[in-house]
Amino acid sequence: MGHYAAVWDHTAATEVTKDWNGIEQVVLRNLQGASARVSLQGGQVTSWRNDRGEELLFNSSKSIFKSPKATRGGISACFPQVPLNYGNGGSLEQLGFTRNRIWTIEDDPPSLYSYDPQGKSFIDLLLKPSEDDLKFWPHGFEFRLRVTLASDGSLSLISRIRNINGKQFSFSFAYHTYFSVSDISEIRIEGLETLDYLDNLCQKERFTEQGDAITFESEMDRVYLSSPNRIAVLDHERKRTYLIRKEGLPDTVVWNPWEKKAKAMADFGDDEYKQMLCVDGAAIEKPITLKPGEEWTGRVELVAVPSSFCDL
Repeated sequence: MGHYAAVWDHTAATEVTKDWNGIEQVVLRNLQGASARVSLQGGQVTSWRNDRGEELLFNSSKSIFKSPKATRGGISACFPQVPLNYGNGGSLEQLGFTRNRIWTIEDDPPSLYSYDPQGKSFIDLLLKPSEDDLKFWPHGFEFRLRVTLASDGSLSLISRIRNINGKQFSFSFAYHTYFSVSDISEIRIEGLETLDYLDNLCQKERFTEQGDAITFESEMDRVYLSSPNRIAVLDHERKRTYLIRKEGLPDTVVWNPWEKKAKAMADFGDDEYKQMLCVDGAAIEKPITLKPGEEWTGRVELVAVPSSFCDL
Protein backbone atom coordinates (compact mmCIF):
# COMPACT_ATOMS: atom_id res chain seq x y z
CA MET A 1 0.00 0.00 0.00
CA GLY A 2 1.07 3.58 -0.59
CA HIS A 3 1.94 6.22 1.94
CA TYR A 4 -1.68 7.01 2.77
CA ALA A 5 -3.55 5.15 5.45
CA ALA A 6 -6.72 3.40 4.44
CA VAL A 7 -9.86 4.99 5.75
CA TRP A 8 -12.79 2.80 6.68
CA ASP A 9 -16.14 3.48 8.26
CA HIS A 10 -19.48 1.73 8.34
CA THR A 11 -20.56 3.17 4.99
CA ALA A 12 -17.77 3.42 2.46
CA ALA A 13 -14.01 3.59 2.08
CA THR A 14 -11.33 5.17 -0.06
CA GLU A 15 -7.78 3.88 -0.16
CA VAL A 16 -4.64 4.81 -2.09
CA THR A 17 -2.21 2.09 -3.15
CA LYS A 18 0.42 1.78 -5.85
CA ASP A 19 0.41 -0.49 -8.87
CA TRP A 20 3.41 -2.60 -9.82
CA ASN A 21 4.75 0.35 -11.85
CA GLY A 22 4.76 2.48 -8.71
CA ILE A 23 1.91 4.66 -9.98
CA GLU A 24 -0.68 5.59 -7.40
CA GLN A 25 -4.21 4.28 -7.75
CA VAL A 26 -7.33 4.91 -5.73
CA VAL A 27 -9.59 2.08 -4.61
CA LEU A 28 -13.23 2.93 -3.85
CA ARG A 29 -15.42 0.51 -1.90
CA ASN A 30 -18.99 0.53 -0.61
CA LEU A 31 -20.55 -1.31 2.29
CA GLN A 32 -22.10 -3.97 0.04
CA GLY A 33 -18.70 -5.06 -1.28
CA ALA A 34 -18.63 -3.37 -4.68
CA SER A 35 -15.39 -1.66 -5.67
CA ALA A 36 -13.74 0.50 -8.30
CA ARG A 37 -10.08 1.21 -9.00
CA VAL A 38 -8.85 4.46 -10.55
CA SER A 39 -5.27 4.93 -11.74
CA LEU A 40 -3.63 8.34 -11.61
CA GLN A 41 -2.12 7.24 -14.92
CA GLY A 42 -4.59 8.84 -17.29
CA GLY A 43 -7.32 9.09 -14.64
CA GLN A 44 -8.29 5.67 -16.00
CA VAL A 45 -10.86 3.47 -14.25
CA THR A 46 -9.17 0.08 -14.44
CA SER A 47 -11.69 -2.00 -12.47
CA TRP A 48 -15.36 -1.94 -11.48
CA ARG A 49 -16.65 -4.92 -9.52
CA ASN A 50 -20.14 -5.67 -8.23
CA ASP A 51 -20.95 -6.84 -4.71
CA ARG A 52 -20.21 -10.45 -5.78
CA GLY A 53 -16.72 -9.49 -6.87
CA GLU A 54 -17.49 -9.93 -10.58
CA GLU A 55 -15.46 -7.67 -12.88
CA LEU A 56 -17.73 -5.55 -15.06
CA LEU A 57 -15.06 -3.89 -17.21
CA PHE A 58 -12.92 -5.56 -19.83
CA ASN A 59 -9.13 -5.30 -19.64
CA SER A 60 -7.01 -7.00 -22.26
CA SER A 61 -4.64 -9.71 -21.06
CA LYS A 62 -2.20 -8.32 -23.64
CA SER A 63 -2.29 -4.76 -22.31
CA ILE A 64 1.09 -3.06 -22.37
CA PHE A 65 1.73 -1.67 -18.88
CA LYS A 66 4.26 0.94 -19.84
CA SER A 67 4.01 4.45 -18.48
CA PRO A 68 2.91 6.89 -19.71
CA LYS A 69 0.61 4.96 -22.06
CA ALA A 70 -2.98 4.09 -21.16
CA THR A 71 -3.78 0.39 -21.04
CA ARG A 72 -6.29 -1.35 -23.31
CA GLY A 73 -9.54 -1.53 -21.37
CA GLY A 74 -11.39 0.03 -18.45
CA ILE A 75 -12.75 3.57 -18.84
CA SER A 76 -10.76 6.55 -20.09
CA ALA A 77 -11.86 10.17 -20.40
CA CYS A 78 -10.64 11.13 -23.89
CA PHE A 79 -9.81 14.82 -24.48
CA PRO A 80 -9.22 17.10 -26.38
CA GLN A 81 -9.13 15.39 -29.77
CA VAL A 82 -11.23 12.28 -30.34
CA PRO A 83 -11.17 10.98 -33.92
CA LEU A 84 -14.31 9.65 -35.50
CA ASN A 85 -12.69 6.28 -36.15
CA TYR A 86 -11.65 4.27 -33.08
CA GLY A 87 -10.93 1.07 -34.85
CA ASN A 88 -7.67 1.46 -36.71
CA GLY A 89 -5.74 -0.20 -33.88
CA GLY A 90 -3.10 2.52 -33.91
CA SER A 91 -1.61 4.68 -31.20
CA LEU A 92 -3.84 5.31 -28.21
CA GLU A 93 -2.55 8.89 -28.19
CA GLN A 94 -5.10 9.43 -30.95
CA LEU A 95 -7.84 9.35 -28.30
CA GLY A 96 -6.54 12.43 -26.54
CA PHE A 97 -3.31 13.08 -24.69
CA THR A 98 -4.95 13.42 -21.26
CA ARG A 99 -5.26 9.60 -21.18
CA ASN A 100 -1.47 9.40 -21.11
CA ARG A 101 -0.71 11.91 -18.37
CA ILE A 102 -0.31 11.54 -14.62
CA TRP A 103 -3.20 13.18 -12.79
CA THR A 104 -3.14 14.54 -9.25
CA ILE A 105 -5.56 14.06 -6.39
CA GLU A 106 -7.24 17.40 -5.83
CA ASP A 107 -7.08 18.83 -2.29
CA ASP A 108 -4.89 15.99 -1.14
CA PRO A 109 -5.40 15.45 1.80
CA PRO A 110 -7.93 15.68 3.49
CA SER A 111 -10.71 15.31 0.89
CA LEU A 112 -8.97 12.25 -0.48
CA TYR A 113 -11.08 10.24 1.94
CA SER A 114 -14.44 11.31 0.63
CA TYR A 115 -17.56 9.46 1.67
CA ASP A 116 -21.00 10.30 2.94
CA PRO A 117 -23.76 8.71 5.06
CA GLN A 118 -25.50 7.45 1.90
CA GLY A 119 -22.60 5.08 1.34
CA LYS A 120 -20.97 6.75 -1.66
CA SER A 121 -17.21 6.95 -1.98
CA PHE A 122 -15.51 9.18 -4.52
CA ILE A 123 -12.23 10.71 -5.60
CA ASP A 124 -11.54 14.06 -7.26
CA LEU A 125 -8.68 14.21 -9.76
CA LEU A 126 -7.16 17.22 -11.51
CA LEU A 127 -5.11 17.64 -14.67
CA LYS A 128 -3.50 20.80 -16.03
CA PRO A 129 -1.46 20.96 -19.24
CA SER A 130 2.32 20.78 -19.04
CA GLU A 131 4.60 23.08 -21.01
CA ASP A 132 5.10 20.28 -23.53
CA ASP A 133 1.34 19.82 -23.87
CA LEU A 134 0.92 23.51 -24.61
CA LYS A 135 3.44 23.27 -27.44
CA PHE A 136 1.22 21.03 -29.56
CA TRP A 137 -2.20 22.03 -28.13
CA PRO A 138 -1.73 25.66 -27.01
CA HIS A 139 -4.80 26.06 -24.80
CA GLY A 140 -4.85 26.51 -21.05
CA PHE A 141 -7.39 24.30 -19.28
CA GLU A 142 -8.26 22.68 -15.99
CA PHE A 143 -9.75 19.20 -16.22
CA ARG A 144 -11.45 17.93 -13.08
CA LEU A 145 -12.67 14.34 -12.92
CA ARG A 146 -14.82 12.92 -10.13
CA VAL A 147 -15.27 9.14 -9.99
CA THR A 148 -18.03 7.96 -7.62
CA LEU A 149 -19.04 4.50 -6.46
CA ALA A 150 -22.58 4.66 -5.08
CA SER A 151 -24.16 2.52 -2.38
CA ASP A 152 -26.06 0.55 -5.05
CA GLY A 153 -22.78 -0.23 -6.83
CA SER A 154 -23.34 2.15 -9.74
CA LEU A 155 -20.33 3.99 -11.10
CA SER A 156 -20.38 7.60 -12.26
CA LEU A 157 -17.78 9.84 -13.88
CA ILE A 158 -18.20 13.60 -14.00
CA SER A 159 -15.77 15.67 -16.06
CA ARG A 160 -15.52 19.44 -15.74
CA ILE A 161 -13.30 21.22 -18.25
CA ARG A 162 -12.63 24.93 -17.77
CA ASN A 163 -11.04 27.31 -20.25
CA ILE A 164 -8.37 29.32 -18.40
CA ASN A 165 -6.97 30.52 -21.70
CA GLY A 166 -7.10 34.02 -23.15
CA LYS A 167 -8.98 32.79 -26.22
CA GLN A 168 -11.70 30.29 -26.96
CA PHE A 169 -10.98 26.69 -27.93
CA SER A 170 -12.92 23.69 -29.17
CA PHE A 171 -12.60 20.01 -28.31
CA SER A 172 -14.22 16.62 -28.65
CA PHE A 173 -14.69 14.16 -25.81
CA ALA A 174 -15.54 10.54 -25.06
CA TYR A 175 -15.74 8.20 -22.08
CA HIS A 176 -14.03 5.26 -23.79
CA THR A 177 -15.71 2.38 -21.91
CA TYR A 178 -14.88 -1.31 -22.32
CA PHE A 179 -17.68 -3.48 -20.95
CA SER A 180 -17.06 -7.12 -20.09
CA VAL A 181 -19.59 -9.36 -21.86
CA SER A 182 -20.15 -13.11 -22.11
CA ASP A 183 -20.17 -13.39 -25.92
CA ILE A 184 -20.41 -10.44 -28.30
CA SER A 185 -22.59 -12.50 -30.66
CA GLU A 186 -25.28 -12.70 -27.97
CA ILE A 187 -25.34 -8.99 -27.01
CA ARG A 188 -28.10 -6.49 -27.79
CA ILE A 189 -28.02 -2.72 -27.44
CA GLU A 190 -31.36 -0.95 -27.00
CA GLY A 191 -31.99 2.79 -27.18
CA LEU A 192 -30.26 3.62 -30.48
CA GLU A 193 -33.03 2.45 -32.81
CA THR A 194 -33.99 4.73 -35.75
CA LEU A 195 -30.99 7.02 -35.14
CA ASP A 196 -28.59 8.32 -37.75
CA TYR A 197 -25.00 7.18 -37.40
CA LEU A 198 -21.64 7.73 -39.04
CA ASP A 199 -20.12 4.45 -40.14
CA ASN A 200 -16.34 4.55 -39.86
CA LEU A 201 -16.09 1.35 -41.90
CA CYS A 202 -17.69 3.22 -44.83
CA GLN A 203 -15.67 6.45 -44.94
CA LYS A 204 -17.85 8.03 -42.22
CA GLU A 205 -20.91 7.81 -44.45
CA ARG A 206 -24.18 8.61 -42.72
CA PHE A 207 -26.83 5.89 -42.36
CA THR A 208 -30.03 5.38 -40.38
CA GLU A 209 -30.28 2.47 -37.95
CA GLN A 210 -32.91 0.01 -39.23
CA GLY A 211 -32.87 -2.69 -36.56
CA ASP A 212 -35.09 -2.85 -33.48
CA ALA A 213 -31.86 -3.37 -31.52
CA ILE A 214 -28.16 -3.47 -32.34
CA THR A 215 -26.63 -6.94 -32.55
CA PHE A 216 -23.17 -8.09 -33.62
CA GLU A 217 -21.94 -10.48 -36.25
CA SER A 218 -18.95 -8.53 -37.62
CA GLU A 219 -16.76 -5.53 -36.91
CA MET A 220 -18.61 -2.37 -35.84
CA ASP A 221 -17.30 1.20 -35.52
CA ARG A 222 -20.12 3.74 -35.44
CA VAL A 223 -20.95 7.13 -33.97
CA TYR A 224 -24.69 7.38 -33.25
CA LEU A 225 -25.83 11.00 -33.40
CA SER A 226 -28.20 12.89 -31.09
CA SER A 227 -28.62 9.75 -29.02
CA PRO A 228 -30.90 9.47 -25.98
CA ASN A 229 -29.45 9.89 -22.52
CA ARG A 230 -30.33 6.30 -21.55
CA ILE A 231 -29.04 3.22 -23.34
CA ALA A 232 -29.11 -0.46 -22.37
CA VAL A 233 -26.64 -3.24 -23.16
CA LEU A 234 -28.30 -6.64 -22.64
CA ASP A 235 -26.20 -9.72 -21.90
CA HIS A 236 -28.73 -12.54 -21.84
CA GLU A 237 -26.23 -15.29 -21.05
CA ARG A 238 -25.06 -13.56 -17.88
CA LYS A 239 -28.58 -12.30 -17.11
CA ARG A 240 -27.08 -8.85 -16.77
CA THR A 241 -27.94 -5.49 -18.27
CA TYR A 242 -25.69 -2.46 -18.30
CA LEU A 243 -27.59 0.82 -18.14
CA ILE A 244 -25.75 3.87 -19.46
CA ARG A 245 -27.09 7.26 -18.42
CA LYS A 246 -25.33 10.33 -19.80
CA GLU A 247 -25.52 14.11 -19.70
CA GLY A 248 -23.80 16.66 -21.90
CA LEU A 249 -22.78 13.94 -24.35
CA PRO A 250 -25.00 13.91 -27.45
CA ASP A 251 -23.26 11.07 -29.31
CA THR A 252 -22.75 7.38 -28.59
CA VAL A 253 -19.85 5.38 -30.00
CA VAL A 254 -20.29 1.62 -30.51
CA TRP A 255 -17.12 -0.33 -31.25
CA ASN A 256 -15.98 -3.93 -31.50
CA PRO A 257 -12.89 -4.74 -33.60
CA TRP A 258 -13.87 -8.34 -34.43
CA GLU A 259 -11.36 -10.98 -35.42
CA LYS A 260 -9.19 -9.36 -38.08
CA LYS A 261 -8.61 -6.05 -36.25
CA ALA A 262 -8.10 -7.87 -32.94
CA LYS A 263 -5.25 -9.88 -34.43
CA ALA A 264 -3.66 -6.69 -35.75
CA MET A 265 -3.47 -5.00 -32.33
CA ALA A 266 -0.37 -5.76 -30.30
CA ASP A 267 -2.09 -4.99 -26.99
CA PHE A 268 -5.21 -7.08 -27.66
CA GLY A 269 -5.71 -10.85 -27.58
CA ASP A 270 -6.72 -12.52 -30.83
CA ASP A 271 -10.03 -13.81 -29.44
CA GLU A 272 -10.71 -11.13 -26.81
CA TYR A 273 -13.12 -9.26 -29.08
CA LYS A 274 -15.69 -11.89 -28.05
CA GLN A 275 -15.62 -10.75 -24.40
CA MET A 276 -15.75 -6.96 -24.83
CA LEU A 277 -17.86 -4.15 -26.19
CA CYS A 278 -17.21 -0.42 -26.18
CA VAL A 279 -20.25 1.84 -25.77
CA ASP A 280 -19.11 5.40 -25.16
CA GLY A 281 -20.96 8.55 -24.22
CA ALA A 282 -19.30 11.16 -26.42
CA ALA A 283 -19.34 14.58 -28.05
CA ILE A 284 -17.66 14.08 -31.40
CA GLU A 285 -19.72 15.22 -34.39
CA LYS A 286 -20.09 18.79 -33.13
CA PRO A 287 -17.09 19.93 -31.07
CA ILE A 288 -17.66 21.78 -27.82
CA THR A 289 -16.47 25.39 -27.75
CA LEU A 290 -15.51 27.22 -24.57
CA LYS A 291 -14.89 30.92 -24.32
CA PRO A 292 -12.36 32.18 -21.75
CA GLY A 293 -13.58 31.36 -18.24
CA GLU A 294 -16.34 29.02 -19.41
CA GLU A 295 -16.75 25.47 -18.12
CA TRP A 296 -18.28 22.34 -19.67
CA THR A 297 -19.60 19.33 -17.76
CA GLY A 298 -20.08 15.82 -19.13
CA ARG A 299 -21.41 12.99 -17.00
CA VAL A 300 -21.97 9.26 -17.38
CA GLU A 301 -23.50 6.85 -14.88
CA LEU A 302 -23.14 3.09 -15.32
CA VAL A 303 -25.44 0.61 -13.60
CA ALA A 304 -25.27 -3.18 -13.85
CA VAL A 305 -28.58 -4.82 -13.01
CA PRO A 306 -29.06 -8.61 -12.70
CA SER A 307 -31.67 -8.96 -15.40
CA SER A 308 -31.89 -9.16 -19.15
CA PHE A 309 -35.07 -7.14 -19.16
CA CYS A 310 -35.35 -3.72 -17.62
CA ASP A 311 -36.76 -0.29 -18.24
CA LEU A 312 -34.57 2.37 -19.78
